[in-house]
Amino acid sequence: MENEIQPSSRDNPIIMKLDVPIFHSIFTPELNTLSELFKKYNYPLRIAGGAVRDILMDLKPTDLDFATTATPEQMKDLFTKEDIRMINTKGEKHGTITARINDKENFEITTLRIDLVTDGRHAEVQFTTNWKLDANRRDLTINSMFLDLEGNVYDYFYGYDDLQKRRIVFVGNPTSRIQEDYLRILRYFRFYGRITNNPEEFDENTIKAIKENVSGLEFISGERIWSEWKKILDGRYGGELMLKMIECGAASYIGLPKEPDIENFKTVYYRALNNSLKLHAITLITSLLKNEEEVMILHKRLKFSAYERNLALFLIQHREPKPCEKPLRPYQLLIINSKLKVSDTKEFVCEVLKYRGMVEFYNEINKWIIPKFPISGHMIKPYVPHAKMVGPVLCNLKEIWFDQDFKINFEELIKHVELIVHELKESKK
Repeated sequence: MENEIQPSSRDNPIIMKLDVPIFHSIFTPELNTLSELFKKYNYPLRIAGGAVRDILMDLKPTDLDFATTATPEQMKDLFTKEDIRMINTKGEKHGTITARINDKENFEITTLRIDLVTDGRHAEVQFTTNWKLDANRRDLTINSMFLDLEGNVYDYFYGYDDLQKRRIVFVGNPTSRIQEDYLRILRYFRFYGRITNNPEEFDENTIKAIKENVSGLEFISGERIWSEWKKILDGRYGGELMLKMIECGAASYIGLPKEPDIENFKTVYYRALNNSLKLHAITLITSLLKNEEEVMILHKRLKFSAYERNLALFLIQHREPKPCEKPLRPYQLLIINSKLKVSDTKEFVCEVLKYRGMVEFYNEINKWIIPKFPISGHMIKPYVPHAKMVGPVLCNLKEIWFDQDFKINFEELIKHVELIVHELKESKK
């Protein structure tokens, strides 16, 4: 941003040279080819961002993002001359060219850039050859480092120091970084859970900036919000971070009611934690909601998948106690009678039991092999007077089968059809 005081930085950004197995493990024949091509045309090529962070943590990165001083036009010219296929041209306006080498591996290479104008969601960029300026526009210090293919680590803004301290802070002014893209609020919490070793050691200036700018999340698409939020809840300290997000005022801007059920959330989260149970992100969110209407409002905001929406509704409908002499029976019946995919419903029931802290019942249902009902509608057609009776007769037979612990076979069940048909006729008189 204009007139922003620049953060303190190193005069010499090279802080070390890596010669460790995790670094050498990233080199494939395709990456070696890419490296040689950029050397041939005298364009520097460095790994950028998260992959550098992961390598420094001795983690093999899942994705490699590359940065270069070459412009998109120069890269296209290079790859065309060398007969390298380019794919996914949508990223070109932001400076990203994707090359596919040996028809085996894709590489995204982005021209160094600065953000000229931002609206909290999108940026108008200008290409540069200045590595420090590119590092300065990135979100967190731990994500602002570069690594060249000789192993030199470039760290302008002390990201390595913060990584060593397990400290999560924005590059420079947190307000400026957040206002460039409000989704960075959620990215802050996601990386906090991933990197730190204490769920309550937040940087005060960062939290202050988040509270002052949290309303900007209202303008971020639901899909982007849910992508980050889900990772927060699935990661370490998911519950603690959710509570901190609510404390910062995020609730109503990400689709939650203004007064989410925080006490219930704490009960569900900490009980699962004490029982060493991993809850689905949707299960945790549902504990903040009071009814199906709140689920559908959140679904409208975040665009859940059908599975996620159905799980949330199922939890709302079935999270209350189900008193029964045989406590497992109501949950087995939910699975047997499900109109959804039976495998999905079994997973939903498991989430209900984890939600309620019913560990033994969860273990029982989780290992329960769902029995197959031995009769189909087609099989009983010859035994009923007309087709309209097939459904009601099947329901009655299923209840008998259920009451007999699923041990009654076709021959025994079919003997009940005559009496069921008679009772159904009598009930209509």
